[in-house]
Amino acid sequence: MPSVPTLVVCRGCCCGNPAKHPGTDHDGQLDRLRAAAAEGGFAVRTTDCLGPCDQANVVVVRPSAEGRGAGGKPVWIGFALDDDCTAEIAEWARTGGPGLAEPPLALELQMIEAPRGARTRSGR
Repeated sequence: MPSVPTLVVCRGCCCGNPAKHPGTDHDGQLDRLRAAAAEGGFAVRTTDCLGPCDQANVVVVRPSAEGRGAGGKPVWIGFALDDDCTAEIAEWARTGGPGLAEPPLALELQMIEAPRGARTRSGR
């Protein structure tokens, strides 16, 4: 099976927490990403806390093997709270993700540094 870009969606203590961001449909966001992945040729995983809780919701866009070969590295996106951001993340992954496609300009403004020692384990 060929490698595809993977979205690692944080669903730890703060990300996905309706008490912290009551105006965001967290479950709907994950449903939309999974539906886009089923049609768009990328994968979606969830994981426990990735670390930068003050920048929730966090999504890491991991490159495919081809993207890594082209120099792509995982890209961390913070404040992924609205439908536009969710759609842009999905579209970027659909078009190849890091190393193969340029991210939408709006996402560039939401890119954050990975915390020191961060790992993007996918759990669920």
